[in-house]
Amino acid sequence: MVVLNQEEIEVRRKKVLNIIQADFPFEWRPFKKIGEMLGLEENEVIDIVREYFERRIIRQICAIFDTRSLGYKSMLVAARTRKEIEDEAAKIINTHPGVSHNYRRNHDFNIWYTIAVPPNSKIGLERTVKILEKISGADEMIMLPTLKLYKIGVVLDMTGKEDIAEEEKYEYYTESNRKYCGVNEDEIPYILALQEDIFPEKEPFAHVVEKHSKSFDELKTYFHKFRQEGKIRRYAAILYHKKAGYKYNVMAVWKVEGTDEYINSIGEKFASYRGVSHCYRRPTYRNWPYSIFTMIHAHSKEEGDRIIQKMAEETGIKERAELVSTKEYKKVRLKYFTPDWEAWENSVLSQL
Repeated sequence: MVVLNQEEIEVRRKKVLNIIQADFPFEWRPFKKIGEMLGLEENEVIDIVREYFERRIIRQICAIFDTRSLGYKSMLVAARTRKEIEDEAAKIINTHPGVSHNYRRNHDFNIWYTIAVPPNSKIGLERTVKILEKISGADEMIMLPTLKLYKIGVVLDMTGKEDIAEEEKYEYYTESNRKYCGVNEDEIPYILALQEDIFPEKEPFAHVVEKHSKSFDELKTYFHKFRQEGKIRRYAAILYHKKAGYKYNVMAVWKVEGTDEYINSIGEKFASYRGVSHCYRRPTYRNWPYSIFTMIHAHSKEEGDRIIQKMAEETGIKERAELVSTKEYKKVRLKYFTPDWEAWENSVLSQL
């Protein structure tokens, strides 16, 4: 029997978090599978994950869908509001069920939110943003849809053994994974089931099977189907970044000009860094010259500055802005094909 010291035990525990962030096994007894990968008993893994839930390090474990591949339209929006109304404006913006993330950032464009609308939206995405601009009292909103996705996938190293400025070691989701195929009515019940959260227990999918009257084999078949089609990016644990030790989160936006080939080469280079969780190309405006967006998660400002400096030095791109969140207004996982989307639109349309 191998006896581990305390440091080795802690590293093994944190490896559990790395695994379930990267690719949670879609199995009837997933924690047993994880235990086999790490030389742990099933109950040990369950206890570890349960503790991380209780300490609010794990936010949820669920399927992570690709909004666009489901037929939804989405974008990032930057709003400029007067300081005295920014909290109230954010509250109004948050009433839309398609707003999943909303932050105050240290910039003249002070409110940043992501929004999606379903395939059957009566209003449409652009008009929805215009309505939110009006009812929130914002002075201006600029629409920043994704022109090209270079990377999306948050896998925070919990072992402390990986350098965020080095190349990414985990496979991540890119533009090539998106199929834009939409869904048919027969698939919606399985989307509703697969977007349920699961919890640390021996048979975590049992409550999903019972609630939605689907067998696990059916769910597994559709999970792999949706993943192959790009509708599901992965099944994974989502962490509370700050509780997990990543206390400095910054959106570094870069002024990259030139040919499409050149801009894309810079986007792909930025995406390759371990510490970059999201990387996109977005449109520019007269008052917004930044075309490449990178989201960076670091343990400290010093670590964040180091990776940004390395990105600048290795690409020669110097002109940038570093936007730090100063308040989190909303951060949720979208629920697809639920009645609240239509209810919001009907309510707004009745008041226009």
